[in-house]
Amino acid sequence: MKKNVPLAIVLVLGVLFAVQYFVPSRLSQRLYDTTLEWDIIISIPALAIAVDSLVRHHVVRIRQRRKGWGYSWVYLGAAAVMTAIGFSGGISEGGLFMNLFTFALAPMQSTMFAILAFYMTSAAYRAFRARSPEATVLLLSAFVVMLGLIPVGAALWRGLPGLSEWMMQVPNMASKRGITFGIGLGSAATILKIILGLERSWLGGSE
Repeated sequence: MKKNVPLAIVLVLGVLFAVQYFVPSRLSQRLYDTTLEWDIIISIPALAIAVDSLVRHHVVRIRQRRKGWGYSWVYLGAAAVMTAIGFSGGISEGGLFMNLFTFALAPMQSTMFAILAFYMTSAAYRAFRARSPEATVLLLSAFVVMLGLIPVGAALWRGLPGLSEWMMQVPNMASKRGITFGIGLGSAATILKIILGLERSWLGGSE
């Protein structure tokens, strides 16, 4: 019974929103707008539950002295400080909250994304090793594209930037569109499985 109710809700809403999308009308648009308002209302307690779950997770890590438990203290302390500052009214432009966000959190996020460049370089090295004809084509294509994007490429051959642009706009775009079609079909199949109750992993189990 606990699983049948969510499945019934997903089925009804899935069919209604599919009809609303493909057969728009004033009534269906009103239903859509009302549902969005309810989403905002529901998201507030859902956010509170998510924060509580995250705090409990870090508290358990600290109690059990798991690997990296010191970072949990850093997270809890930073979260408490930012929350206190936010409730104290320091969220205006130039306030302490925005300054911490702009000059502390944003640079740390940029640093994390910068670290990903090393992983991307390592992955590119493994992918571009010419162990097969396909890998050789990938290596040569990447070499031409990268060479065409720098001034040295234009100095070596005047037509290299144009060739690089053509490879990005024609073969690469065709591949991206094929991948996009595959993603769309996969998403549609997954959505249908969820609406029809064939996919139940989101309920916390397969039965």
